[in-house]
Amino acid sequence: MAQFAVNTHRFDPYKNFKFRIKWDGRYVAGVSKVGALKRTTEVVEHREGGDPSTSRKSPGRTKYEAITLERGVTHDLEFEAWANKVWHVGTGLGAEVSLKDFRKDLILEVYNEAGQVVLAYKLYRCWVSEFQAMPDLDANANAIAIQTLKLENEGWERDPDVSEPTEPVLVG
Repeated sequence: MAQFAVNTHRFDPYKNFKFRIKWDGRYVAGVSKVGALKRTTEVVEHREGGDPSTSRKSPGRTKYEAITLERGVTHDLEFEAWANKVWHVGTGLGAEVSLKDFRKDLILEVYNEAGQVVLAYKLYRCWVSEFQAMPDLDANANAIAIQTLKLENEGWERDPDVSEPTEPVLVG
């Protein structure tokens, strides 16, 4: 297991507004929101007949919650192209799904205020279970049109190779 370096000058927790998503070896443009990374392990209760009237508890199956990505609507087709690998209308009977490459591994990078990578998570075997190409449109609103991907995944882990950087020193 890798040892994490400790930056003794940093006391503040990291902010949640500096991050990037990478898939297929490149950063995805315009992602403005990433849902929480959450996993839940079921509790298995059991007892032997001779035990007192209380149950023992042990871990059962672990499941990983879906992750949502949001970004403003543009001409970039990355979200739509990935969503179409799971179901593509109009391609002909039996050709609507691409089982070859509908899953992707992703990397979520978190940055400090100085723009240095401080945390990274690897998200495994993700695939699109929901795609929202356009939000509700409202002529009286004043907002960005947001596109959404809901990604099922088979787990994630923190990248131990990313350690806390030394904070830069500003001269002047």
